[in-house]
Amino acid sequence: MEKQEKRLQELAPELLEKKEAEEKDIFEFIGIREHEKVVTAFPPEPSKYPHIGHAKAIIVNYELAKRYNGTFILRFEDTNPEMVEADFYDMNLENYTWLGIKPDRIDYASDYMEEFYKYAEKLIKDNHAYVCSCPQEAIKENRKNGTECEHRYSLPEKNLELWHEMSKARAGKYVLRLKGHMQSPNSTLRDPVIFRVVDKPHPRKKKKYRLWPNYDFESAIMDGIEGITHRLRSKEFELRNELQRLIQTMAGFRETKIYEFARFNLEGTESSGRIIREKVQKKQLIGWDDPSLTTLVALRRRGFLPEAIKEFVLSTGLTKTEAVLTWDDLIVHNRRMLDAKCNRYFFIENPKEIKVENAPEQTAELKLHPEHPEKGLRKLRTKDRFYVAEKDFKEFKDGKLYRLMDCLNFTKKKNNFVFDSLEYEKYKQKGDRIIHWLPVQKDLIKAEILMPNKEVKKGLAEPMARNLKVGDTVQFSRFGFCKLDNKKSDKLVFWYTHD
Repeated sequence: MEKQEKRLQELAPELLEKKEAEEKDIFEFIGIREHEKVVTAFPPEPSKYPHIGHAKAIIVNYELAKRYNGTFILRFEDTNPEMVEADFYDMNLENYTWLGIKPDRIDYASDYMEEFYKYAEKLIKDNHAYVCSCPQEAIKENRKNGTECEHRYSLPEKNLELWHEMSKARAGKYVLRLKGHMQSPNSTLRDPVIFRVVDKPHPRKKKKYRLWPNYDFESAIMDGIEGITHRLRSKEFELRNELQRLIQTMAGFRETKIYEFARFNLEGTESSGRIIREKVQKKQLIGWDDPSLTTLVALRRRGFLPEAIKEFVLSTGLTKTEAVLTWDDLIVHNRRMLDAKCNRYFFIENPKEIKVENAPEQTAELKLHPEHPEKGLRKLRTKDRFYVAEKDFKEFKDGKLYRLMDCLNFTKKKNNFVFDSLEYEKYKQKGDRIIHWLPVQKDLIKAEILMPNKEVKKGLAEPMARNLKVGDTVQFSRFGFCKLDNKKSDKLVFWYTHD
């Protein structure tokens, strides 16, 4: 806990102050003037599950628009039929809605195909683009070497004729290339392909179109059409900014102001959609919601709160400096929020039965939440037999005084356990450890907890846990926060959130 609080002190010291401090304006460096128009966007490709890095990008763009009473657009960049999948539209919307994102407008780039064609023809007529029939490998090699091909010098009239022919040609015969700067040190400017033929049907447009824009053209033109004034995005796109601004200028749009921040993910976690997809197919991961992942579906299923994710990503700021972020950096935010709201219960892992000699029969009353008495009590009727966790059982030492939490004190004498007293004050004088427990009775519930490493912890939970609903997160005392994932006829299945 000390380590995590120290880390929070480094990342966001204001969160540890008892008196709420004024929120730091992480957007101050942008220098937006009063009444300046602000239109931001976040453009997911509907081809994979978003992860915490995407969460940061959408949150900072959304918050920037909100801060300055601007407009936020959620744009699906769905102009690559070879990657786009129908299911990912709704899935992305669901995940971003869960994060608390309420876009002012939702756009689909595939709805703007006629606009893309119009601007492509403008670039061709203005001698800023040309149709190339070089083989793909030749284009790649020429771009690498900064070598211009003969098609670069074709007249606009000829290129326009070939452009119209492209829509009927076989895939791969022609591509439309931007006339950039073939000797530029920024290789993205070396006459990139901006349109190609794709025959795969599109999830929304089916076979209506064959000419599809590449990412940089689509993104630049959509920014212009939507009037995007500011974009905040990961610096992995930094080299593409110059190209996209060049396309905007050629098309006659005002340039979008772009600001980069450091790539964002947690140390030791996989964020590559391609690699995750392969591991899911090989059964190395449960799915895109595997508890080891930082996809939003995984974080949600484990019990992370959207408010904690938002607070965490904003606390990291918008610096370009790479920082090593860990699970603990996220957990410290989530724990504070869960701790304030989650009811407490007992879960006994690998239960061991003990008999406490001379223990009085009583009804132990335990608060559902230590700081919220209005939540009520859990009542457990006890006699002299109890279940304790195997780990605690193995660590009992002769002559030491132990306390069953909110119940009684006992000592171990050789192989026996003997009642000592009921009072907590007595335990405070010379007690060794307070442990959680359950009475030995028939109505206890079998419970399993899936850990992030896929290990399954098995044990017993108290009877009141039967009242939990799937999706509820609780704190199992001395074990950690867990979210109920499934209620079966013979057991409850939880996912471990964190300690």
